[in-house]
Amino acid sequence: MRILIIEDDPQASAYLVKAFREAGHVADTATDGLAGYARAEGGAYDVLIVDRMLPKLDGLSLIGGLRAQKIDTPVLILSALGQVDDRVKGLRAGGDDYLAKPYAFAELLARVEILARRRGGAAAEETVYRVADLELDRLKHKVFRAGKEIVLQPREFRLLEYLMRHAGQVVTRTMLLENVWDYHFDPQTNVIDVHISRLRGKIDKGQEKQLLQTVRGAGYTLREGLV
Repeated sequence: MRILIIEDDPQASAYLVKAFREAGHVADTATDGLAGYARAEGGAYDVLIVDRMLPKLDGLSLIGGLRAQKIDTPVLILSALGQVDDRVKGLRAGGDDYLAKPYAFAELLARVEILARRRGGAAAEETVYRVADLELDRLKHKVFRAGKEIVLQPREFRLLEYLMRHAGQVVTRTMLLENVWDYHFDPQTNVIDVHISRLRGKIDKGQEKQLLQTVRGAGYTLREGLV
């Protein structure tokens, strides 16, 4: 299941990302309403988790805008505003479910899974990604190339998982910083170059086909058919 968390509290957002990933799901984030709207509009998400009080564009306006565009991705509103009137406003704005803070993650997870099942998104969830003879199993946390297991460090695994989810596409440094390192700023280091180099050495070294490529001035791409 692929989830978009639109939450301006970095601590709360980081907690949810970690919890959903530990549960075997993919979680992306946006820290304000406009960024969240853009991601929700252009991304294939199974469920959106939206805070009501967001900078730049509030949560209810965000949901209303998506519904006006006929975007029917299920939305769970997660908010400190938990009175009956608040919940009613959220549901009437286009939310599919409403959970007040504080909450138990087990309940949040159950509600999100129910919303995904209703839409049919969970049935299409991928747990194994393949590019040429490279295979990554998210649930078993294992990687194989030509049938031989490759041992990756946790960050290398997350990096490869993100690249494989976007196989054939150019992935920018900003995308990697936000989705693999959970940075929403440029740390001004060569951390990405170092990890890309290590990952390339593990998955491509000694192989006839080189899958992980640098796209000069743009980012990186993982695709088959390159020698």
